[in-house]
Amino acid sequence: MLEFGGIIGLLILIADIWAVVNIFGSSASTGSKVIWILAILLLPLIGLILWLFLGPRSSAARTV
Repeated sequence: MLEFGGIIGLLILIADIWAVVNIFGSSASTGSKVIWILAILLLPLIGLILWLFLGPRSSAARTV
């Protein structure tokens, strides 16, 4: 059971890093970026879920 929790934690860490990289690439204001990054760092799973639904989008996603 310990290995399963470690895998889940690693997946959440990878997803959080991906989210932070996307936040840096977004066209949002600096203050908004800081707030989203803090939310993800302080509440990794909840912050990630909130960012997926409410967060800023990268400029590449808007051109599609």
